[in-house]
Parts: sequence; structure tokens; C-alpha cells
Amino acid sequence: CIVVNPADVPTSNKEKVNKNDPIDSRKLARELENKSLKAIYIPDIFNEELRDLMRLRGRIVQSQTRIKNRIKALLYTKGIDIPLNFTKNSRWSGAFIKWLKDIKLSSSAGNYSLQNMICQLVQLREHNKNIIKKLRKQAAKKEIAPIIEALKSVPGVGFIIAFSVYTEIIDMKRFSNVAKTIAFVGLIPSIRSSDETVYNNGMTFRGNNFIRPLIIQAAWRAVREDPAITMKYRDLTKRMDPKDAIVRIAKKLIVRARHVWLKQEE
Repeated sequence: CIVVNPADVPTSNKEKVNKNDPIDSRKLARELENKSLKAIYIPDIFNEELRDLMRLRGRIVQSQTRIKNRIKALLYTKGIDIPLNFTKNSRWSGAFIKWLKDIKLSSSAGNYSLQNMICQLVQLREHNKNIIKKLRKQAAKKEIAPIIEALKSVPGVGFIIAFSVYTEIIDMKRFSNVAKTIAFVGLIPSIRSSDETVYNNGMTFRGNNFIRPLIIQAAWRAVREDPAITMKYRDLTKRMDPKDAIVRIAKKLIVRARHVWLKQEE
């Protein structure tokens, strides 16, 4: 029994126009006989549930961001300025949360709205903290720890990005070369060409939507921290847009990540 991507099943126009169970069955039987169907990778239960936990953490962070934006919007509409000492750091400290709790608006309804949002934020922060504790405990397992430590040695990659990469890929050996690893992340261009006319549609929509933004984030961080990558980025920006240059840097990080993963060395 194999699992395939429905979009990758070769289909004629006639089969698209007239779709029913008998037609689909004959189509699948035909392509199985032709050996044109490629199975996708299915992780074991442990790693799949570990991936679910990592993705849950990502959704909680997104929820935190939405609540923060709502709080800032409410303060802005009420004409309340955030003190300068809190605006220097993008992270919301315990002192900043305490300052928010001490704010008094002109009505009980307004105070309830603000305090309710602050309560939601505090709860999400607590959930996020507990999940990270659980992830660090899982990362200490002997079969995972060497991979995580190796990935953390890549410039711009911290614990969260390293663990995210691990839970999404799980087995690096399933990619026979670097190009397939980069394609899985989704850092390859989508191109349409006919004769000498070539249309570049930007990065392909096919790829892992959880790893790609994290790798791009790691690339921006690596540009600031790693001298060799900083030099490479400056050279690239001389002949292309910075956004295109950072994609090239992200590809370099994937090459490094693949190497340290397989060799399990820094």
C-alpha cells in the first residue's frame, strides 16, 4: 500500500472533464502498471506526533503575534504611548506585561477588553514555554541529540529551527542529493518556457511551508552573524535584489545542514 500526491497522478484532459470512481480507478490502475506513481514518505508514529507538537508550537506563536497586534492596536486607538524603554526590544518582557496590566482605561468595558487580551497572551506564553520544555526533553534522546547539536552549529540556526528541520525531514537519507533536499524545502524557481521565451514565476508553491520561512529567517540571521556568509550576501546584492540574494543564502544553509546531519559533525 502506497500513498501518493493526487496532483502527481498523470491525468488526461478527458479524465479531468469526466470524473467519477470508475474513471479514477482505471487511471490509478494504469499508472500503477506503468510504475509512474511515486510514494510519499510516511514517518513512524513517534516522529509524526513529534512533528505535530512542533507545529502546535508554531500555531501558538502565530496566535501570540495576533494578540500582541490587537493589544497594540487598542493602545494606539486610545492614544496610549508605549514607553521608550519597552520599544527598544521586540520581545515582550515580564516588566512590559506588568505595565500593560496596570493600564486603566476610561470604562469598565474597555478595561475588560484589554485585560482579557492580556490574559490570553499570558496563557499562550505559558503554553509555549511548556511546549519548549517538552521539546528539549525529546531532543535529549540519544537518537535525536547528535542531529540537533549538529544542526545548531549551522550559522543562524538555533534550537527551534533545528528541531523544526528535524521533525519535518526526519530522515535526510531519503533525499539522494542536495537538489532534492532544496526542492523539498521549496527554494526552487517555478519556470514556464516555450522555445526561447522563459517565464520565472518566483519560488514554487510546492515545498514544505513549515521549514521554508524558518530557513529564510535563519538566512537573515546568518548574514548578520557569519563573516563568510555576510561577504557572500554582499556580493550577491550587487547583481540581484536582496530578497533573491537571501534565497541563495538559504540554499547554502540547507547544503550545510544536510552535510552536518549526515556526518553528525559540527
